[in-house]
Amino acid sequence: MTTPPYQQPPQIRVIAAGDSFRDWASLNDTIMGGSSRAGCRFSDQGLVLEGEVVSEGGGFVSCRSPVFRPPLDLSSYRGLRLRLDGQGRSFKFAVACRDGVFGLTELIPGGLRWVTTVATELTDTTIVDLPFDLLRPVVRAKPVSIPVRFDPSCITRLQLLHSRFGDDGEPNPGYRAGEIKLLIRSIEAF
Repeated sequence: MTTPPYQQPPQIRVIAAGDSFRDWASLNDTIMGGSSRAGCRFSDQGLVLEGEVVSEGGGFVSCRSPVFRPPLDLSSYRGLRLRLDGQGRSFKFAVACRDGVFGLTELIPGGLRWVTTVATELTDTTIVDLPFDLLRPVVRAKPVSIPVRFDPSCITRLQLLHSRFGDDGEPNPGYRAGEIKLLIRSIEAF
């Protein structure tokens, strides 16, 4: 009987935690005529998104990172791990890449984003692993069918949204209008 060779456990890379959330900003449905209000602020526990979600005219609030320059190269990792307190809501986690469609990504209004749904616990901290191969390409909450492949070597921005629509473009069953408070404790590559 042979013993399999020892394999070094994968290293974890912290992408954002504590003070590194300082430059994250809110982006809400007001950019498209909606009236949701939410702001982002960092605390010693992480990034807090707090405000009110209004369904009419849009129905989303979000926090997003600044543009990463140079882009993050996470090609040696399998995905991202989020630790968040989300009040039992479902969120959309979105990743933007430098060049998803022959250099056209930044020319598409709203841009091509790679998204997946993140469901949270009602009262506890949720820890969820998001493998890169689960990310789906979308433009403005609508899935795209063009043959594109996610490239983890050129990540330019991360965003967490509470939206009326899920990653499949259908209504988000974990969506709730009204007051919201989300705490993103950390984002790590695994």
